Amino acid sequence: MKTIVRYGFILGVICVLSSGLLAGVNALTQDKIIQQQKEEEEKTLTQILPGASRFAAVKAADEEIIYFKVYDKEDKLIGLAFKASGKGYSSTVETMAAMSPDGKITGIKIISQSETPGLGSRIAQPSFGEQFRAKNIADLNQVQAITGATISSRAVINSVEKKAKEVMEMVKNGK
Repeated sequence: MKTIVRYGFILGVICVLSSGLLAGVNALTQDKIIQQQKEEEEKTLTQILPGASRFAAVKAADEEIIYFKVYDKEDKLIGLAFKASGKGYSSTVETMAAMSPDGKITGIKIISQSETPGLGSRIAQPSFGEQFRAKNIADLNQVQAITGATISSRAVINSVEKKAKEVMEMVKNGK
């Protein structure tokens, strides 16, 4: 009985020390992780909206970013960018999309997905994303799904279409 209590105590001490060490590492690296996420987000925004130099986040009441207004060097609005997410075959697919102020998609980039390698993961290929370029929101149903990855393709198409309509509605209402 004494050995069980002793081993339990030793295991408890190890758990407390490990938890404390993990919490300390998390506290030290959290700011750097957030900074890298912001840099990656800006890099993605400039990839899907060439000519962008400034991004103004439009936030909801709870401080969540709804979309970005994108400006060029002359501080002229050149587009809107937003994140869209939809349920794919085996994961949630997150997409960053950009559109012109008149509602034409200018580019998309898959920023997060864990779809089946070789099939669903092909949604991240440039050839799929190029189909979105210069399409109106209403014409996104013309984007061809990838053979063998219809669910993943539809997740991207439907999520971008839904979020683009939502953003355009907000812009029309002056938000």
